Amino acid sequence: MLGPGLLFVVSGPSGAGKDTLVDALLARTGRLRYSVSATTRPPRPGEREGEHYFFVTPEEFKRREAAGGLLEWREYNGNLYGTPRDFVEDTLTQGYDLIMKPEVNGALAIKSTFPDAVLIFLLPDRFSYLRGRLLARRTETNEEIARRLEIAHEEIRNIRDFDYIVINEEHRSDEAVKDLQAILHAERFRIHRFADDAIRKLEHS
Repeated sequence: MLGPGLLFVVSGPSGAGKDTLVDALLARTGRLRYSVSATTRPPRPGEREGEHYFFVTPEEFKRREAAGGLLEWREYNGNLYGTPRDFVEDTLTQGYDLIMKPEVNGALAIKSTFPDAVLIFLLPDRFSYLRGRLLARRTETNEEIARRLEIAHEEIRNIRDFDYIVINEEHRSDEAVKDLQAILHAERFRIHRFADDAIRKLEHS
């Protein structure tokens, strides 16, 4: 692994498939690590501490934010979410690429702190699929789902602030994972990511 890692931010509306696609991408990409966020919401069935989220109390969350320990934070649907700064910086310094999946406002906040972050907006091929996917989770009430769909309409307005869009077509998620892999590979070979010394060696080889 040469040089610092790259930061990839996958975002989009709830129900777009972020969890499924990022998990599949991590399984296929050896040098990629997942950025675990802190949240004040309770765990969903099957979620594990330190793997899916760091579950903290509102008091602990606010203490970390006041101490500058969060790269960004936001309130979403009544809960607080944040990105631990030390985990991100340590992972990139070690040379690993890092991927995270915050909500849209969080993604834009990351970009303001890390201008070199690569922002990827994820959407289903039809907006109407979002509701079906949220219902299939069976983790939220109808009122909570309705609120998430309202938020989704607002989030799509920010799509032009992202670097890439990936369409997660119904029953073709493997194709979306391949699209994410292509973005990771392309970004790794952008000329400006190569040090001047490396370019000079190529010139005189």
